[in-house]
Amino acid sequence: MKLVERKRNPACGAYEILQFMQNSGKKILMDIYSDLKDSISKDLQRCVEFHGHLCPGLVYGYLVAKEAADLLDLHRSHDEEVVAIAENDSCAVDGLQVILGTTAGKGNLKIENYGKNAYTILSRSHKKGYRFSRTEFYNYKGEKKEKFDKLDKAISDGTASNKEKQTHKMLKTKDLLSRPFDEVFSTHEIDFFMPPYAPLARSEACAKCGEMTMSTKMVSGKDGALLCIPCSKSESRVNS
Repeated sequence: MKLVERKRNPACGAYEILQFMQNSGKKILMDIYSDLKDSISKDLQRCVEFHGHLCPGLVYGYLVAKEAADLLDLHRSHDEEVVAIAENDSCAVDGLQVILGTTAGKGNLKIENYGKNAYTILSRSHKKGYRFSRTEFYNYKGEKKEKFDKLDKAISDGTASNKEKQTHKMLKTKDLLSRPFDEVFSTHEIDFFMPPYAPLARSEACAKCGEMTMSTKMVSGKDGALLCIPCSKSESRVNS
């Protein structure tokens, strides 16, 4: 599969994201963040501002979202035009939410938490979809391999300080942003399927706690009364 080559604006958002990090109290790694300035785009800056920090996990989601947008000619989803299925609940999910507009609140972000670094992106209008997955162990290819390997060992041994852990993250982040996409993820076009839209249902009062609950999420109690899930579990414990 031929991947679309993306052009980055090297300086775009660099000052703002460095200032954001500094204002967040993350001064110990300003030198490394400065090294990252050539890899920071406005879109990545938006991801960091939403997520709260820059890390490899967020970058994974950002890279997948940008590649999916290129392959499927996507614009940010205002409703449920685009659907993302994430097979983990990691930092990467926030990259998908910011870039693609696939959010938990709209119902076009599905999390099937298998603990896999894999993501399926679907376009309803194009009736196409791609699955992106990591199929190889991560291998650092940056300029500071000896330093990275030393930090990696310290983390594995449980002896790394907080600063060392942060340095490790930033080295990996810079490395990931410098790679061609197909060195990080495998890409496969999938047989398209139309995902269901987010369900709508009226709310009913739970017969036990009285709190309004989506009717389709309610459970029948022992006397047939409709209960919210927490109250139904509480009733089950009492009766067991």
